[in-house]
This record gives sequence, structure tokens and C-alpha cells, in this order.
Amino acid sequence: YFTKAAELGDDMEAHYRLAGMYEHGEGVEKDRGKEIHHLEEAAIGGHLGARYNLGIMDGKAFRFDRAMKHHIIAAKLGYDGSLGPLKTFNEIGLVSEEDFATALRAHQTAVDATKSLQREAAEAARKD
Repeated sequence: YFTKAAELGDDMEAHYRLAGMYEHGEGVEKDRGKEIHHLEEAAIGGHLGARYNLGIMDGKAFRFDRAMKHHIIAAKLGYDGSLGPLKTFNEIGLVSEEDFATALRAHQTAVDATKSLQREAAEAARKD
């Protein structure tokens, strides 16, 4: 079903799920190339988890320029997970203080944009 959904349109979640299936061999044979393809499609579609995963993969492959770009994009769009890698890149000199500060400010702006009284009330009601 995920394959069909991905073929029919810009379903970033379907691409993200397919990437996980190819990574773990769930219902398909493990295939790193297809995993990366589906992560890239999901990231292009705006899936922040996919963007983060690509950043982690590129970092492990010593492609720090690419990893840094993935994490900066994800952080600027409000993805908390990318803040840790960016902090590490900043500490070892791969991300400048200015770029790190810009990413942090953009992250906070994105997070603030998702806050509202209605959202907070719904979250509180869900916890009860």
C-alpha cells in the first residue's frame, strides 16, 4: 500500500515508511539504495524525520557538509532532533557560531508558530 501511495502522489509519509521497510527488511529485502531514495523523496516532500535521518546517515559517512545542511533545514523547520547534531557540529567547528545561532532562532520561531491556546487546551485534554 505504501508503494502505491508513493506512486500516486507526493505522499511523504509513504516514502518515509517505505524507507524504514527497506532499512529493516520488513516485507521487502533490505536495500540501502531504495532506503535512501525513499528518504530523499520524503525529505523533499517536507518530512522532517526523513531530513534528520539523511543528516545522520551523511554524518556517519563523513559527508559533514551534507549532514550539516540536512540538520540546519530540519532545525529551522522546528525539528528538535536536529539541534543535538548541530550543537556537536558547532562544538567541533563544522558549523559557525552565526549559523548555529541562526538555526536556533529559526527553530524557536517555527516552534512558536505551532503554539496556540486551542492546541494547548487539546493537549491538556488528551493528557487527562
